[in-house]
Amino acid sequence: MEVRAVYKMARISAFKSRDVARSIKGMDAKEAFNLLAFYPKKAARIIRKTLGSAIANAENNHNMRVQDLYVKGVFVDEGPTFRRYQPKARGSAGIIRKRTSHIKVILEEKEK
Repeated sequence: MEVRAVYKMARISAFKSRDVARSIKGMDAKEAFNLLAFYPKKAARIIRKTLGSAIANAENNHNMRVQDLYVKGVFVDEGPTFRRYQPKARGSAGIIRKRTSHIKVILEEKEK
């Protein structure tokens, strides 16, 4: 049985978040949670929060043991892009894209 947790609209681009997400895939849930505490990127803090939510869901809603959980998958998809404009030379405007992402963590129990 798998457990999911989703973080909608994280204010970081998906490109920056995927690097952190790849590093914890396949790890034990508790080990990945501890690793993300010391990862020196903003995305690590957001993914750690989502992973903590998935662990709590597994414990409370599905009566799973934390020691038996591992990270089956971490998916980082593009979210909506906010467009802002900055004045440029000779009356024109340049676009600034503020990108967001959707982060999904899937946990599963190890087979015994």
